[in-house]
Amino acid sequence: MGCGTSAARSMRRMPGQPRNSRTSEESRNSRIQRKVMQLIIDRRLQAGALLPTEAELMEDLGVSRNSVREALKALQALDIVEIRHGYGTYVGQASLTPLIDGLTFRTLARHDHDDSGALAEILQVREVLEEGLIRRVAATVTEGELDRLEGVVARMEEAGRAGRSFPELDREFHELLYASLGNDLVPQLLAAFWTVFRRVSGARGRPDAPSPELTARRHRDIVTALRARDVEGAQRAMAVHFRGIEARGVG
Repeated sequence: MGCGTSAARSMRRMPGQPRNSRTSEESRNSRIQRKVMQLIIDRRLQAGALLPTEAELMEDLGVSRNSVREALKALQALDIVEIRHGYGTYVGQASLTPLIDGLTFRTLARHDHDDSGALAEILQVREVLEEGLIRRVAATVTEGELDRLEGVVARMEEAGRAGRSFPELDREFHELLYASLGNDLVPQLLAAFWTVFRRVSGARGRPDAPSPELTARRHRDIVTALRARDVEGAQRAMAVHFRGIEARGVG
């Protein structure tokens, strides 16, 4: 009886053992990844700089060759390193591409039968970011930057009169808009959400904006308010622009 009970306990433990082993392996890999990232930071290596060899990393980190390779492969997927076979491993660009790919998949996977929900989540993030940032832009944007925005809007209006949509001009406008903030992450982050929105919209078979002229006019309203240094007006114009996107269900 006692023997049978002991065997039963042993059998109950067995399914947990592979999970614990797998979890331990993943945790160890994560620690090595963090050590490699810390090495990059401590040595102030910039994008494109050559990393130490596998042998050197093994010695520096006190881990096996296989552990180094697994960690580097994982970091390459995050664009933190770039492995060039036959040449070595270099510091990557640390771009937001992994974020874009992950968000696109997450949005499509979570809303397989809900097109409006898939687009609305991404749009709401863009809206919150841009409506908040536009207040700062109104205080920092220069006349030269406003002139460049005017140029983009003029091309929008030309395309609108011809009945052509202009997604790339829309993207250019919103990236230019925040240049005066001097924060490199802002345009990159907004561009990431813009790209995810366009990918999801395209995957769902959404048409382009049905009224290019109206879209151009709303961008014109944003520039006009900024030119007048009208903070509240600029925020209202941005809100109206996003309400229009929501109503159409496209970006």
